[in-house]
Amino acid sequence: MKKILMVCLGNICRSPMAEGIMRAKLERAGIAFELDSAGTGNYHIGEHPDHRAVKCMKSKGLDISYLRARQISARDLAHYDIIFTMDESNQKNVLALTNDDVEKQKVRMFLNELHPGKNVSVPDPWFGDEDGFFEVYELLDNAANAFVNHFADAKKKIDG
Repeated sequence: MKKILMVCLGNICRSPMAEGIMRAKLERAGIAFELDSAGTGNYHIGEHPDHRAVKCMKSKGLDISYLRARQISARDLAHYDIIFTMDESNQKNVLALTNDDVEKQKVRMFLNELHPGKNVSVPDPWFGDEDGFFEVYELLDNAANAFVNHFADAKKKIDG
């Protein structure tokens, strides 16, 4: 079972959206997983996702309203197999928490699933209007598709 953590700054916009999208895709693909999201900052601990993120996701048939923001911890680095960050700042902050090369290898930018090695950031929609959340949804959805398809293809090769 893959253990995946999605990470953004406050854990109320990008990472809960990514968690909701990835959860639905992994379930549909029949891939066993453990999935969560967290923020590098402690600004919104215990809060629901931003209402605009919830509205955007609901329009796509996904419910993230039950999620609660939390801050990433050093324990997460040992527990999760893959830690997807949403931008270079989150990447830097998560890497600063790592204890060794094994943990460092787990940390990668989510949009590298679409653009390998390019370190493209998912823009933070928090300061904008609702349209920004729909743009972020498309980026996250495409990256999640790439990850799940790659994972499913690799699993097929192993299973023969």
